[in-house]
Amino acid sequence: MLRQSYTKLTQDGPRSNALRGVPCKTDTKESTATMIQNIDFDQETALRKSLVQVALGRVQADVLVQVARLLDTGTATWIEEADIVISNGRIAFVGPRGSYQGTVKTIIDRRHLIAVPGLGEVHKHIESSHITPEHEAALVLPRGNTWTCEASHELSNVLPKHTLDFWLKARDAGSPLKIFPLPGSAVPPTGWEHGAYLDGSDQSGFMVNPMTAGLDEVMDWPAITEPANPGHDRLWSMIGATMAARGVVEGHGAGLRDLPNINAFSAAGLASDHEAWTAEEAWNKLRCGLFIEIRVHTMADIIKGLLERGLTDWSQVAVTTDDRSATDTLRLGATDYNVRSAIQAGLSPEIAIQLATINPARHMRLTPWVGSITPGRFADLVLLDDLDGFSLAEVWADGKQVSEGTKYLLDPVKIDWPDWARNTINIGRHLDAQDFAIKAEEGRRDMQAPVLRPFHWSEDVPIRTLPVVAGMVERDETQNITKFSIIDRYSGKGAVTKMFWLGCGPKDPDTALCCSMAHDKHNIWCVGSSDAAMALAVNELAHMGGGWVLVHKGEVTARVRYEIAGLMTARPAVDNDAEMRALYAAGDKVEWMYEPSFHPRWLPGFPERLAIATLTCAPWRWNLVAASDHAPEGLIHVVTGETRPVVF
Repeated sequence: MLRQSYTKLTQDGPRSNALRGVPCKTDTKESTATMIQNIDFDQETALRKSLVQVALGRVQADVLVQVARLLDTGTATWIEEADIVISNGRIAFVGPRGSYQGTVKTIIDRRHLIAVPGLGEVHKHIESSHITPEHEAALVLPRGNTWTCEASHELSNVLPKHTLDFWLKARDAGSPLKIFPLPGSAVPPTGWEHGAYLDGSDQSGFMVNPMTAGLDEVMDWPAITEPANPGHDRLWSMIGATMAARGVVEGHGAGLRDLPNINAFSAAGLASDHEAWTAEEAWNKLRCGLFIEIRVHTMADIIKGLLERGLTDWSQVAVTTDDRSATDTLRLGATDYNVRSAIQAGLSPEIAIQLATINPARHMRLTPWVGSITPGRFADLVLLDDLDGFSLAEVWADGKQVSEGTKYLLDPVKIDWPDWARNTINIGRHLDAQDFAIKAEEGRRDMQAPVLRPFHWSEDVPIRTLPVVAGMVERDETQNITKFSIIDRYSGKGAVTKMFWLGCGPKDPDTALCCSMAHDKHNIWCVGSSDAAMALAVNELAHMGGGWVLVHKGEVTARVRYEIAGLMTARPAVDNDAEMRALYAAGDKVEWMYEPSFHPRWLPGFPERLAIATLTCAPWRWNLVAASDHAPEGLIHVVTGETRPVVF
């Protein structure tokens, strides 16, 4: 297929108008208002009945968009000089120029641009953008992303019963971004953690809503395979409820690379994996029937390796964002960045676009609404001025132009987020330095301590000797050891677990960093060089309702506010980005400990990825969690449930 840029094509000469007696117009503001709403099957039937009449030319359409060419994602072929007919925010007719026999109210001349479908996110945590859905729309729509399958175990751990209320609210208020929630399976992330809880009965209720696409990534592989695991029955009840409703069960196969485990993973009904790190792993998982969702940081190697292995049918592959902050999206892009990365990795533009449109739509069983520019689907268009570079000129959603370049043309919808979304930090009391102290046995001059480090995936835990000062076990900067803690932010009991970690905290005195984003349970974590600094940081965070706080040498030097669920802010992306940049600038003034970890993205400097290092899913083993009756000190092997004291 010949690929070329249409940047230099002009609109000179008379405009072709095969539509009877209808003047040409180019002002999108004259279009009929579209129906912006979440899918409702009663209304859906009536809408599709009207689309039939529009397609047959019996009822006047709202808009006809003329484009240079249109990608049919179902066949990966092009319709040259195409017309797209829109009615009530949906596509009613697609064909070559002049093939539509009806009349339209408005004709839009985009004969210099290339049309591809609105891009979709097959697996994304909007929470990791750190902005609420109405502001997420303003961020990602100008970058081509018109629909998102929201992997909601982040929010579901904070607001389990409000999962759908939260994700559908913006669309109900008129936002053009379609969000298809997948309620969280990892609620709680492991059977050894307490707090928010969802099971099969909850999932059955979620699946009644037509916007619910399925079950968010099943992460606790030991609970799936071991009947004695305390999470076993709960997870299987959620899988069963999802399958009973014909939903999709998303998987999380981190560390599963041997064929017995891959086969078992597929046999369990876990339909996908976004955790493949190598081409060999992706290939083996494809051959076992899994849908592979490739993240950007492994994309080049995996695509190259799959091409070398002779893959020609890419229908079981998608590109995915997973986690990307608003700051990184402003810098790199959204799904458009994923598509460009896939093209740069060696795929043709046609296949790369399929990986962000029809493939994820098929996998999520959403093809009646998204994934292609075909009748009945939402009228979501990405108009390109260059195909090979995947350069976006305009984005349309629900039959209306919503962006020019990366400029959003609409005002974000207004949402007054209720108290249940705002009041989620419930420590229960003011903390002081003693809450972070680790008491030594009486008469000891030193104590032994198990020491973790970020992304510690080993069965073994190093044991170090630490000094005792005034009856308390202290960190040891000479060994690159600092103090790390988890603060229960749900129960109101003010519970603090703490232990010693290696190579991840501040060297400077009276310095601490804390955050209410702590994948996946999202209790508060704090790392610090003094107990007083840690208490100051956590109290400040609780006061502002969630986010980040940096204390440097006894003073609060930076704050980032996540007042919604402790994970997001109800402000534009640029506001969040400005606060994050101020945090980074303040963090640059701190001297940080560093020690390499297994994880290749654990880097020196500001330890932002500590927010990920609190994960308790496979392949993690030992970790620090909130205090419970089972693990009062919090140090637990999350596969076996074995506990250990934090000092001895």
